[in-house]
Parts: sequence; C-alpha cells; structure tokens
Amino acid sequence: MDTTSSPHSTHTVCVVGSINADLSVATEHLPQPGQTVRGGGLVIGSGGKSANQAVAASRLGASVSMVGAVGRDEHGGILRGALEREGIDTSWVQSFSDVATGTALITIDHEGENTIVVSPGANGVLCDRDIELAREAIAQAAVLGLAFEVDDRVLLTAARIAHSSGGRVVLNPSPYRTPHPDLLAMVDLLVLNELELELADMVGADLAEQSWEDICRVLFERFGIRRTVVTAGARGAIVLNHAGVGPDAQADVVRIAPITVSAVDTTGCGDAFLGAVLAGLADGRTVVDAAHTAAAVAAYAATRRGTQSSYPTNAALQALLDSLDHDDVAAASAHCFGR
Repeated sequence: MDTTSSPHSTHTVCVVGSINADLSVATEHLPQPGQTVRGGGLVIGSGGKSANQAVAASRLGASVSMVGAVGRDEHGGILRGALEREGIDTSWVQSFSDVATGTALITIDHEGENTIVVSPGANGVLCDRDIELAREAIAQAAVLGLAFEVDDRVLLTAARIAHSSGGRVVLNPSPYRTPHPDLLAMVDLLVLNELELELADMVGADLAEQSWEDICRVLFERFGIRRTVVTAGARGAIVLNHAGVGPDAQADVVRIAPITVSAVDTTGCGDAFLGAVLAGLADGRTVVDAAHTAAAVAAYAATRRGTQSSYPTNAALQALLDSLDHDDVAAASAHCFGR
C-alpha cells in the first residue's frame, strides 16, 4: 500500500469487536466431561479477541482505535482503562448499564493448551447503530480488523464503511461461524487457522486432498477472496495470493516458517498474530512480510502466560529473536525489522 497517496492516516488501525474480562486458572490437565480438577490461583486479565488484536497492533507501533462495548460494571472500567494505558483510543467503546461486561472462562494445562468458554455480555448487544457512531474512526483507518465475537450486522456495517472509504478489511472468522456472503465480498484479507478453514467448508472436498494452490483458486472463484493467511500453530503459516484473471491467473503460495519456542500458554496467540498483521499492513508492508512478523509475535506470546500481557513491543520481540539459535530466526528478523 502506498501510504503517501492514501487518504487514510498512516499506521492507523481500527478494530471493531469484542472486549472481555479473562478469568484464567492453570491446572495440570484439562478436565474431561463430568470431571473436576484442582486448579491454581484465579487470574483476572484483559481480553476479548478484538481487544487482544488491538493491543497487539498498538504495541508494535500502530495508532489504534477500538470500537466495542462493555458493561457499566467493575470489569468494564478495568478493561477500558487497560486499553487506554496501551495508547488505544476508546472514544467509541460504549458502556451499557443493563448488561454485564463480556467474560471468558479459561483453563490452561501444563503444556500450555487451553479451553475457553465465552459469555458475550455487552459484546452481544453491540449493534449496527453503535458502529455508525464510530463512522469517522472506521473511515479514516488504513486497516479495519474484524472477528466473530459480535453480531453479523455489526461486522457488515463496519466493513461497508471501510470498504467504501478505501480501507483494507481484514477478517478473522473466529470463533467460527458461517461468514455472511456480503461480508466476504468486502474482505481484502482472510486470516484463519486450519481448523476454521476445515469447519468453513469453503473449499468443498477434504483439505488433505487438495493443494494450497487449489485452495487459493477455490477461495477466489467462490468468494472473490484474493489473499488468505492460514495459520498452523507451531508449524507456522501459509500465505495464499490469487493474482490475475482468466488464463493468466496465478495462485501463489508462501510458507511462513515458525519460530520454535517452549510454549507456556497458547491463549491469545492467534490474536497476537492477527494484531501483528494489522499493524504490518497499516505500516505499508506486504502480507508476506506482515505474516513473518506475526509468526514471531505469536511465538513470543506463547512463552508467557495471559493474553494481552504476553504481547511484545518491537524491542521485546527483537530481544527474543536475538536470544534464539534457530535457522529460521534470521529470515524472520529480516522480515520483521528490515535488516
């Protein structure tokens, strides 16, 4: 993106979506149905997929505005304050008196795997009228980030504002539900994990029987999506790009190598990845460069407990890369920091 000719503010990201209080407990192993297990101390943190993504982008230097809702309760005040301390503009975060702030109940085992149950609270009553109030912030942003913890009408309204203003719309369809076709038509970049791609049934046949080139073509032919990033956890990510039309069309595939770390807590790593992508795109980087940065950011987040508290600044991220002895680190560092 040529930021010198863009009508949007350079480095500006707008994130529309969920804000949650995260209630986390660590345990030796995750409980099976009907089983009670002993856990450690309760940790109350700031979360919500969209708020997480906003914090991750802000810590990497993006100018971020948050559009969402909290309850007029103790958690709501804590979460708004946490966003503001990250330098995020909360002017368009609504406070509702008749509903509680959204809450996520999280258990984490000794290997860093987790289970999450979300009570939407205020996120569930955020509506398209609330989004219209934030029209200016959405229209002026270079990049709009969307995820699925709010209503479809909210997502459609925000996407239409950004799309009509020439902003780039990035969709993370998580937690997964079938995307509205009108929303997909406005998406510039789709970011999802392998399970979500399989649940989506967007590419028809068994994923294992198709090449990434085939998947890229199908996503374009069925939904008009030219650019997709598929995350694969510890195996890195895949960037798909469909270029050209007709017989000259090409499906390009770029594999993003993982940064190998000892995972402590994988909660919020996907959001860390998405926030880094938003920041990279707003900074004028290509999707591939942004994804390289994002893979390193997600790896950093996995080495620490919590969600937003685990996200790095650029300096902290560089320190991690400098400390690792791994063949892929040099390439990731070059993409992240332009060496």
